[in-house]
Amino acid sequence: MKELFTLCSPMLTWRMQKIAVPARVVIPEGVTVVFGPNGAGKSTLGNIIAKGWNITTNRITTSLEQKPSVKMIEFGDIHSLAGFHTEYYQQRLEATMNDDVPSVGDLLGARMAMPRWSELASHFSLEHTVEKKVNYLSSGELRKLLLVNALLDAPELLVLDNPYIGLDAVSRDVFNDTLREVACEGTSVMLLLCNPVEIPDFTDMFLPIDCMGLGNPIYAQNGCDDVTAMRETAWSMMDYAVDLSAIPLRRMEVTPHDITFALRDCRVAYGSTVVLDHVDWTVRRGECWSLSGPNGSGKSLLLSLIFADNPQAYSNDITIFDKRRGSGESIWDIKRRIGYVSPEMHLYFRSGGTVAEVVAQGLRDTIGNFGSVSAAAREEAMRWLRLFHLEGVADMPYRNLSAGMQRLVLIARTFIKHPDLLIFDEPLHGLDAARKRAVRAVVNEIARRDSPTLVYVTHYLPEVPESVTRRFTLQGR
Repeated sequence: MKELFTLCSPMLTWRMQKIAVPARVVIPEGVTVVFGPNGAGKSTLGNIIAKGWNITTNRITTSLEQKPSVKMIEFGDIHSLAGFHTEYYQQRLEATMNDDVPSVGDLLGARMAMPRWSELASHFSLEHTVEKKVNYLSSGELRKLLLVNALLDAPELLVLDNPYIGLDAVSRDVFNDTLREVACEGTSVMLLLCNPVEIPDFTDMFLPIDCMGLGNPIYAQNGCDDVTAMRETAWSMMDYAVDLSAIPLRRMEVTPHDITFALRDCRVAYGSTVVLDHVDWTVRRGECWSLSGPNGSGKSLLLSLIFADNPQAYSNDITIFDKRRGSGESIWDIKRRIGYVSPEMHLYFRSGGTVAEVVAQGLRDTIGNFGSVSAAAREEAMRWLRLFHLEGVADMPYRNLSAGMQRLVLIARTFIKHPDLLIFDEPLHGLDAARKRAVRAVVNEIARRDSPTLVYVTHYLPEVPESVTRRFTLQGR
């Protein structure tokens, strides 16, 4: 294998974070997988490789004539595309507030004239998104757009942080085919992964990382046997578990009601684009449902009608907790009884508070950092943080955590108020295999013990908790 670059320093640094390198590590051309659990240091290493060559303590050498061009993609990068920035979470649902938000075509501009754009857009089924406002894209569509935008630059090394999350089964297959093609064309790829099943068959190097330290690399020299060894090593690193008996108790019974929500012949459109049409769905108290459908089918939009985020709820026949929308209840009456986590909420959640404050503020019904936290609220937050083994980061700024750790914090925030309705929209995005297993176990135990209503969205059927016994599918338009 030909060397791309070598990590020579015994300690690599990025923004107060340090990664131990016990021995020189040669990164070859081709496809490298950096693997580790949440909080292991993968994103830090990715940033060092993408942006940390000029830090004096980071000695990174290359046999090339100059430093290779590196492009790193993280989900939050949508905020840096052409200066795009959405002011607040619900703005994407307010038709009158999006005049200045660019469309996909506005962002890409002349790049859409490149032959490569047509090819990649076709591969990832993005042709229909050109006229869409960027904040109307689904989580999966956003990820595909970021990937295509980076591939148009043809960097020598593409660093992808958890690129598979949010992609449906078809898109994952297309993504792997594209990665293989990109690597064959001369662009090396580094995947930062935390789930063993995502390690591609065509991986050239496997680099484990845990507790901010690199392990011994595995180089693929014997084909499938080496990739099997990589996956076995990855599974051996998945040793996280929770004590289900430590789940905090619900202090109040579920508020009596019959119909948790009912949508009758619902329709949602933005301009001439109809996203949802003729949707009928009734969910009763204590039922546990999965909601499925391909990327862009309108799953998150449908949930916004239920969670009182979308103004178009008032023009539809919707009942929530036995009351028809528009009959006098406030959105806060509704939100008070719902716990909700989603990729969009994570994307727009930019609290300046500590981890404990973020979880404690889940007892309120707003997104953000509003007001101080009482001692009682903090102690309740600490119970949930201890359950998920997060007490060690309780006083750390939320924004300093990796995306996977942030997601676990937001899940704890969703549980803390023991809502009548739990809505989990792709809740396990960015979590490693062991933490996914633990969160599913907590969901199952709460469903058994407290009997809340549950709606669970995922593209990965094995991630659906066993407590989910009903299924609703959107086919897309």
